[in-house]
Amino acid sequence: MSSTVDPTAEKALAINLDPSLYGTFAEIGAGQEVARWFFSVGGAAGTVAKTISAYDMTVSDFIYGKAPRYVSRERIDEMLDHEYRLLHERLDETRGTNTRFFALADTASALSHAGCNECHAWMGIRFQHMPRSAHSDVIVHVRLLDATNVLQQEALGRLGVNLLHAACHAWSTPKQLIERLLDDVGRGRLEIDWIVFRGAAFPAIDNRIMALHLVKIGFTPAVLFDSNGQTLLASEAIRKKCVLLERGRFAPVTTLNLQMIDKARQLFDSQTEGLTAASKHAENTNETLEIMEITMNNMRDRGQVVDQEFLCRIDLLVAVGKMVLVSDLGPFYRLAEYLAARQVDRTGIVLGLPLLREIFNESHYSDLAGGILEAFGRLFTSTVRLYVHPTRDAITGHMITSDTLAVAPHLSHLLRHVLANGFIFSIPCEESTLCTYSSEEVRSRICSGDPSWKALVDPVVAAIIAKEGFFGAHCETHH
Repeated sequence: MSSTVDPTAEKALAINLDPSLYGTFAEIGAGQEVARWFFSVGGAAGTVAKTISAYDMTVSDFIYGKAPRYVSRERIDEMLDHEYRLLHERLDETRGTNTRFFALADTASALSHAGCNECHAWMGIRFQHMPRSAHSDVIVHVRLLDATNVLQQEALGRLGVNLLHAACHAWSTPKQLIERLLDDVGRGRLEIDWIVFRGAAFPAIDNRIMALHLVKIGFTPAVLFDSNGQTLLASEAIRKKCVLLERGRFAPVTTLNLQMIDKARQLFDSQTEGLTAASKHAENTNETLEIMEITMNNMRDRGQVVDQEFLCRIDLLVAVGKMVLVSDLGPFYRLAEYLAARQVDRTGIVLGLPLLREIFNESHYSDLAGGILEAFGRLFTSTVRLYVHPTRDAITGHMITSDTLAVAPHLSHLLRHVLANGFIFSIPCEESTLCTYSSEEVRSRICSGDPSWKALVDPVVAAIIAKEGFFGAHCETHH
């Protein structure tokens, strides 16, 4: 084909010309943008068994059954179940020997005429990786980032072609499959923030690692795991909730980490002054979610992100009942904006004093036109507060709190401003009992065989580390 042909069109045509692929396209909302590609390039009779757009809600319910929401994972599962079952029942006998059947479905909410809706979509494919094999699924959730309905539809259509092509040709390498999903779309148009693989083609898949890969390659700024280690859609799980989040390495999570969030929780729960009526209502109806955040920089603290070590950290954090956010949100203002975009009602960020000192490091904001003032304006909104654990002065040994922290003289007024206006709170600690050890120190003791590390972590954490050999099995040396 000519090099001037659209790459998405080339993929669609290649699928149309593949005699082994045959299936159904079912699309709700935002038009039939995926199916359109296969008709427009020619040869669709070789691929398309049926297209359907059950746009009317009553019609959709009649075909697929009731779902709590029309743009939801439940609905995409119903669509895949129904359409693949019909396709397989009707055609397997006559052409199943040489055919890989598929059903591709999406349900979307593109930009409405009023322009005030959440723009997102669920898309999935159920397919056979070889004729007569059991089926497999790949399901994704995407946020539609384009500014117009037409562009959002166009981006969704390209994603659908990529999903079908990648599932049929790269199913044996799931990470490569993921990497192909935004080909000729662009990360500025779609954000893929949730993915799951299941079925016969993926017998040994770990969907936690697939979620981490989305962050690694920049398809989403963060992924969220529940207290059982399962991936969550953050925009659903934390929407209209109160979130208390602690940032750290957690390699491993220490007793001090848990004490910090426990003490911050007491302050967080007691502070309702200045909240909006909606926030106060949420305080009374929603339990605060405690989340431990690991940034990609902290995942790379030994040079690269190793999947197995990532799973170790997740396992230990969920063992002590915590949700986990893995993010590529470096500056704290980006974390605050991420949570605000997912409509978190109220946010508390727990950190140690060394990290607060870093927040006042102006070199972190050289990419912002307004520098540190812009960063602080984006971080310290009416719903965000910092809870800072004290540390000890390396020279004097005395306790330093957020109230006694010394910053550059020209920034001292800025520190006093955020303290006076209640944006930063010091976590109460007795100087005589103040602990300041880090997870890195605990890890070093594990690696060296010093048994005293067990006193610095929760007994549940200690038992898992000892049983599984976490951290002590490979002790890299910093250079």
